Amino acid sequence: MDIQNALKKSIGRRQLLGNLGMMGAGAVLTACGGVVAQPPAKDTNYDAAILNFALNLEYLEAAFYLAAVGRIAELPGGDAEVVLPAGFDGKTSIAFTNAAVAQYADEIATDELNHVVFLRAALGDVLKASVAPRPKIDLAGGFSAAANAAFGTTLAPVFDPFANELFFLHGAFIFEDVGVTAYNGAAPYITDKPTVLQKAAGILGVEAYHAGEIRTLLYAQKDVVTPYGATVEAVVDAISKLRAAAGGGKDQGIVVNGKANILPTDENSVAFARTPREVANIVFLDTTSKALKGGFYPEGLAIPTDLADDFGVLLAIGE
Repeated sequence: MDIQNALKKSIGRRQLLGNLGMMGAGAVLTACGGVVAQPPAKDTNYDAAILNFALNLEYLEAAFYLAAVGRIAELPGGDAEVVLPAGFDGKTSIAFTNAAVAQYADEIATDELNHVVFLRAALGDVLKASVAPRPKIDLAGGFSAAANAAFGTTLAPVFDPFANELFFLHGAFIFEDVGVTAYNGAAPYITDKPTVLQKAAGILGVEAYHAGEIRTLLYAQKDVVTPYGATVEAVVDAISKLRAAAGGGKDQGIVVNGKANILPTDENSVAFARTPREVANIVFLDTTSKALKGGFYPEGLAIPTDLADDFGVLLAIGE
């Protein structure tokens, strides 16, 4: 299906939100019913909930990259299903055409795997807190729903980030900027500054390197016409607008005012920060009902029972 005309119509925020609402599962936040939309109490330590939220995001990123390079069997955290597109099992690498990109993908896969292992150890061994197991992750329906929502139509063929190297880069783009903004947004609510905040800042730095790498690779191909009839620049811009609509307007494509935009920042050249709720809106592909599942997490995040109330407070920030 040719989506060039759809892109030219410049889908607005209202329509993007509507598209997201149609794609999402519409699950209501009930795990901690009655939570008031207000900042976390200053005398309460939410570090375990914050790191478990981050762990859920890292499970998603690790699953995507490990599958892309044929290493899905290395993904830790339990045996919850990772849904992959039909005909792709994540045990064999996708067909990279550029040897350098293949190496970049493998390096990022290792980084994301290490983040999962580190966060699990930090929670269990250092904080002595509950550790979220891996939730069910949908890398087939999640990506196709996100692509359909971005363009306001049902794409044919279905968008598959494992189909080729270029689509893999588009899939990676969906995640990387979100990871940076998620860690930045959580920073003010971390209690243990010397340990937890410092390590979170270190992970944020690595995610930022990843994001810059992916954005650079996409910019180098910005004028390439994709199989959907739109250029790489246009496709990336549509994804960016979708994330902005769901995630507080904090996003930019790879071209701004006709110039390269490898580093998405505010007017002070500071990285954007998203609240946990804004991040959840993006990964659940639903902004209409305080969803706790949908999109890439069809059964929701893995939330330790003893941290359910803390999760609820975090997800209420900024409502």
